[in-house]
Amino acid sequence: MKYLTRTVDGTPLLGDDDGFVPLSAVEPDLDDVRGALPRAAAGDLGDVDDAPADRLARVDLALGPPLERIGKLWGIGLNYAEHAGDLDERRPEEPASFMKPRSALTGPGGPIRLPPTEQSERVTAEAELAIVMGRTCRGVDEGRVTDVVAGFLPVIDMTAEDVLRRNPRFLTRAKSFDTFLVVGSTIAVPEDPIDLQELTVRTAVNGTVAAENDVSNMLFPPAEIVSFHSDVMTLHPGDLFSTGTPGAAPIEPGDEVRAVVEGIGSVRASVVRE
Repeated sequence: MKYLTRTVDGTPLLGDDDGFVPLSAVEPDLDDVRGALPRAAAGDLGDVDDAPADRLARVDLALGPPLERIGKLWGIGLNYAEHAGDLDERRPEEPASFMKPRSALTGPGGPIRLPPTEQSERVTAEAELAIVMGRTCRGVDEGRVTDVVAGFLPVIDMTAEDVLRRNPRFLTRAKSFDTFLVVGSTIAVPEDPIDLQELTVRTAVNGTVAAENDVSNMLFPPAEIVSFHSDVMTLHPGDLFSTGTPGAAPIEPGDEVRAVVEGIGSVRASVVRE
């Protein structure tokens, strides 16, 4: 697995399981991670072993969001049957998709800022596998999705659940408070085809697993999600799909939330109240 990331001061890096080097040491003509996404989708990223630079260990780096500016933010609701049951919702026959504003984004560590209690008294956190697009595309067949995806990362999605329960048409507002999407620091770029169906997604709060499920139990798998939405609109490098959560956990100020996607990575964030 290769990894694309940025330090908190914006230096783009390329890494593997042994550490990171400046992206420009491997790809001299690239000065940002966004420019590397098409090569990641094509399998054309260079090797860290070939860089004329020593690797830096992940623990020695302060990493921020992997992209300076993420594109369209798609979310998929009710994508695990068990989670739909938790919310007393029927299984959707098509992806139950929604969009979030970029202002909802925050980087690894957070904090997640809960809105004032007069706006919402019950916010839930949800671990998800996210897909990062690598190429401009439209009308992509499911069998060709790997040709347009740059990689994957873990995210924590939030919902003001009491707002949503008042009326399902309030979904956009319930999902759009500032800091209601925490993105992981590294985009995992598979060097060989990866079987996403074998991955497990976990939501944990204060070290306790609140929900867990396998990607194989998604109602709409990642390739279908990308293909379906590519028929709706043109997709671009840096667009992101959160593919749904195995389950949500209510969060309070002082909590620590962690999303773990086995084989891809994890991201954590603290919780505060505005």
